[in-house]
Amino acid sequence: MSLREWSLGGVLLSPFLIYALLALLVTGVLRFGLERVGMARWIWHEALFDCALYVCVLAALVALTGRW
Repeated sequence: MSLREWSLGGVLLSPFLIYALLALLVTGVLRFGLERVGMARWIWHEALFDCALYVCVLAALVALTGRW
């Protein structure tokens, strides 16, 4: 898979931007799910957990789409 920049009005956008935004959306959905189930009360440091969850989701998205 070759990653190429997209030209949007003369501005080059990286495809990684799409991965980052999608990972942010998935992380938000996962956090909402954890709140609804009641598992969020076991999180010690919420900001650290959110950051780690985002990085894990982003890495998973890049790894999964890299295989296509």
